[in-house]
Parts: sequence; structure tokens; C-alpha cells
Amino acid sequence: MPATLDAPAPPSGSSRSGSSLSSAETAQLFDRAVIPNYPRLPISLVKGEGSRVWDAEGRGYLDLFPGWGCNLLGYSPPRVVQAIQEQAGRLIHVPNTWLIEEQAAFADFLTQRSFGKAFFCNSGAEACEAALKLARLHTPEEKYRVITFEKGFHGRTMAAVTATAQPKYHAGLGPLMPGFRYAPLNDLDAVRALMDDETAAIMIEPVQGEGGVNVHPPGFLQGLRDLCDETGALLIFDEVQTGMGRTGEWFASQTFGVQPDIFTLAKGVAGGVACGGIVCRDEIAPSLRPGMHASTFGGNPLAMAAGLATGRTIEEEGLLEHCRDMAERFREQLEPLIASNPIVEAVRVCGMMIGVQLTVPAGPVQDACLERGLIINSTQGSVVRLLPALNVAPADVDEGCAVLIDCLSDAADQAGDAPEGGE
Repeated sequence: MPATLDAPAPPSGSSRSGSSLSSAETAQLFDRAVIPNYPRLPISLVKGEGSRVWDAEGRGYLDLFPGWGCNLLGYSPPRVVQAIQEQAGRLIHVPNTWLIEEQAAFADFLTQRSFGKAFFCNSGAEACEAALKLARLHTPEEKYRVITFEKGFHGRTMAAVTATAQPKYHAGLGPLMPGFRYAPLNDLDAVRALMDDETAAIMIEPVQGEGGVNVHPPGFLQGLRDLCDETGALLIFDEVQTGMGRTGEWFASQTFGVQPDIFTLAKGVAGGVACGGIVCRDEIAPSLRPGMHASTFGGNPLAMAAGLATGRTIEEEGLLEHCRDMAERFREQLEPLIASNPIVEAVRVCGMMIGVQLTVPAGPVQDACLERGLIINSTQGSVVRLLPALNVAPADVDEGCAVLIDCLSDAADQAGDAPEGGE
């Protein structure tokens, strides 16, 4: 019998999982009122708890890709929920022309676990924009070029999408912002050849997320650090996906032992509440001077309270160590597939970032898992990607791996049955 999740009933205290519309009714409302820029599943998710989520019809799913990585602590983490409720009763928003206690406290929390000073915005793309502006502002005027990497992803705004060295994201948007050069991944000689007197910064994801959970070989990130030190360029780590504990340390820079000049944050930094930011070295911070950059909602009390609650939950519940333990649990169950399943080419695990490289398209595997109640992601055509919550339960890891392994086995059987050659 194929492995299928036996999801528990929705949390009590709500009718129809808290929904007043069916999935079909919500889909009709979307068709009438929402710009169709997302390919949406015809499923309305209405209630979540931990790594489980339920749709409007009451069907439960185990989500090993919660919120595309934003739900770092899963759905409705109690401390974050309480912090949001209490903060909303006191103060939701004030302008950044006033002191905001929660913003100062969260900035202190982050920088005490890293370095320097923080600036807050609302998203990963905004964070990358701020980092790029700061790099140009801090370096001499003739330095404006930025080197980024193939298969990287930095966001959807114009500078961030230009920094994203994937042509599919550039289609129809030209002319793109000038000043960006793209390097092949993990090739220091190629990076060195691209650098010149006009290079202001190198920007890279310490682990590529959307690019396929690509972990750089030993020495590569340090090599970039050395190149920047030699030339006076700044090193920017895009930690939108890796930051706030996902790699098993607070920040991926600590996982790999290489300190950047600037790093970006977003996605899970506030436990699912919209929040982004950058952290930079003390001596760089004054270059983001008044009038040069701002964010109206950045650092608002609600997001900052959620961020503090997220950070304290990770710390007080020992979730960095738990993340490392669960990474090994995923590795132990998935790595044997390289030898036992002919379509599994590689398994890449870095904390709660898991990529399974296939020799066939990953989309059908994603669809098959969803049919059996497991939410995963496919990226770069042939990579199965998981971004589980830091507090994912061991039993959920085992249950999810069983379904995924079963679906990969079915995909291998189907690949084996496919005719060779032909037109």
C-alpha cells in the first residue's frame, strides 16, 4: 500500500476549519478580483498548527515547505501569536521619525548574535535593494558594479531581479539596471576575472535556495572574502532564506565561518509576519545616511514584536540544536536513495534546507506528494526542495520522508517504463 499521511483532525474551536467559504467559492472570488500573477492550486488553506495545515474542506496536510520558508516555526507558533495579539492591543504602527522600543530591542537581539547595526524593511527584495544601495553609497563613486551568481535569486524588484542571474526572470523587463555581472557558481578564477576598479560588491546566497539548495564547496566563500579584502569591494550575503537559524546556526555566515560586510534577512525572521532587514558592520552603517533610504512600514512594532518572539522561541526551545538533529534525520533517510533509486542523483542537506536532485522532472513528484497529503516544492525543473520548520517533530520527518520516498519510487518506476528514444 502506498504511504499516505493520516493527518489529524483540524484544531478544535472552529467550524469548517474556521472558513466561511469553500475552496471552490474562494477560487471564484479570486477569478473575479485578483490579478492572476500566481499559478494557484484550487485549495484554500484556512487553519494551521505546527507543521500541519488544513483546507476549507477539512483535509489536513503535512507541510514540509511551510509558507515558502516564511513559517520558520510552523503555523501559529504560540509565542509569536501571543506577541502579535499583545502588541496589536498597544501599538501597531508609528513612523520611523520616532523611537520604537520594539525595533531597538529586535535590532539588539540580532546584532548581539552577529555584529554591527540593523536596518528594517518588509521583504527580501527590499532587503537586497537596501544592501545594494548601501554598497554603492559606502564605496567610492566610481565603484558601482556588483557581481552575482548564476542560479541565484535575490527578489522581484528591479535591482533585485537584475541581480538574479536567471534569464527567465528577466523576460519582458528590459532594459535591466546597469552595473551587474554574473559569475558561474563556485569558480573563483571567473569571479576574479570579472572584478575591476569599478566593482563595489559581490553578492551571494551562502546556500542557494531557489537555485536548488546548492551548498558551496569548502573554501569558496572564504575565497570571495579574500577577493573583497584585496580589492576594497564589499561582501554581501543574501541570507533571506538561510538566516535566523535555518542552517543550524543563527546565520549561515556562522555555519561556514565567513563574515560578510552586509547580510540580508527576511522570510522566517519574524515567524511568518512580513519583515526584512539588513545587518552591516559598524563602520559601514553611517553610509546609509538620512534621506538616502527608508521604509515606511519597516521596523513597525507589530513585526518587531513577532521577530523578538521568534528569536526567543528559537533560543529558549533549543531549536538550533534541534534543527541540526532533524537535518541528520532527513539525511539518514534520504541519502540512501542515491544508491537505491535510479532517478535520485544527489541529496543536499544544510540544516532545514533539503534538496533532492533528480534525473527527471520534479513537478510530478510534488503533485503526487500533494495527493497523499504532503506539501513539498519543486525548483529548477528537477530538484525536490524542502524547507521544514525548525521545530518540525521527528515523527513528522519520518512520516514525510516515507511519503516522499514512496512517490520517488513510483516516479522511478514510471521513468523505467518510458520508451527510449523515438520522436
